[in-house]
Amino acid sequence: MRETYLEVRETGTDYVIAVMEMLSPTNKRPGRGRRIYEDKRLDVLATRTHFIEIDLLRAGEPMPIVGNGSTSAYRILVSRGDHRPTATLYAFDVRQPIPTFPLPLPPGNHEPLVDIGQLLHDLYERASYDLRLDYTGEPEPPLPAVEALWADQVLRQQGLR
Repeated sequence: MRETYLEVRETGTDYVIAVMEMLSPTNKRPGRGRRIYEDKRLDVLATRTHFIEIDLLRAGEPMPIVGNGSTSAYRILVSRGDHRPTATLYAFDVRQPIPTFPLPLPPGNHEPLVDIGQLLHDLYERASYDLRLDYTGEPEPPLPAVEALWADQVLRQQGLR
């Protein structure tokens, strides 16, 4: 399986300003894929390149973050190359919207807000996933009881259960 990522490069010099990764199941499962990803992650974090890691998967072991006590299901980590070892962690759960975050750029540049939630919503609509996905069953992995009840209510209100 080929996994891709997004690089933001400076026009003219081709210098890598930021690397954005959306974690895949391979990244979060024990084994070779996770080790390869962790090595790549450490390589980027050892540079001045900004690093954005988006984890929208509840399954698997979350990536390690020093000093993080978050138990949230989903996380977006924004690590600015010029602010390490500190980083900004956007932690959220299934009942919360995906937070927007600024795309780190060199000083003096306007940093656009990245709205992953809107992007996913637009893709869902364009691809008609509501016609492709079966919402009658339980998600895998199962949601905690409170979130499962909430999800069931939302799906019933939408006529999907």
